[in-house]
Amino acid sequence: MPEAIVITPVKDSIDTTLRTIEAISKSKADFEYFVFNDFSTDENTRELEKAKVKYGFTLINLSEITNTPSPNYKLVLEMAQKKALASNCPLLIIESDVVIKNDTIEGLLSILRMKTNAGMVGAITIDETGNYNFPYTFEKIKRAEIINTSHSLSFCCTLLSVSLLKQFNFETLSENKDWFDVFISKQSKKLGFSNYLSKQHEVLHLPHSSRPWKHLKYKNPILYYLKKFISKRDRI
Repeated sequence: MPEAIVITPVKDSIDTTLRTIEAISKSKADFEYFVFNDFSTDENTRELEKAKVKYGFTLINLSEITNTPSPNYKLVLEMAQKKALASNCPLLIIESDVVIKNDTIEGLLSILRMKTNAGMVGAITIDETGNYNFPYTFEKIKRAEIINTSHSLSFCCTLLSVSLLKQFNFETLSENKDWFDVFISKQSKKLGFSNYLSKQHEVLHLPHSSRPWKHLKYKNPILYYLKKFISKRDRI
């Protein structure tokens, strides 16, 4: 059995996606890797098919499974949870705008084994200059420590324990939301688990590469929230 099921949900942004995949392929850990292609363009889907051959992951094209337009994060989580439970191993989500280090997966698994009450273990994100960036800008002091955090963990690079997966069925997630990291973080705490943020394991985050319109949140927040409301985008 693998030590973990690793998944990357993908919607275009092929340059960062390939960086993500290449970095994961260099990991020393024992895992099964699935890339969920959420209605990328035909051209980018062909690039993923090439990468599948080169790096040896399993590519799941959601266009062959559902007619629901992207984002299909709920479906991805449901499918991934079933795979993890079938293998009785934790689920690691690494998004397509994140570049991990060779020891990231092993490090997060080590923390999960050490913290017997862990529901989730996340790696802190940095920008290309090495500073903490979105979504962990609330951490102001650079220090290699593991924090039992009351903040929500993002799914940028986050491990979900088998115990949490067994107690919370992702099929019960709302159909009216697009993203679930905040909700699942809160649910983990409600179920009595602790969520840990590892500042010992930094991963490069290139925010919103697959959703460039979200950069409006920082450049023009009024327009961002207007688009979000009118188009019913980015429902958390």
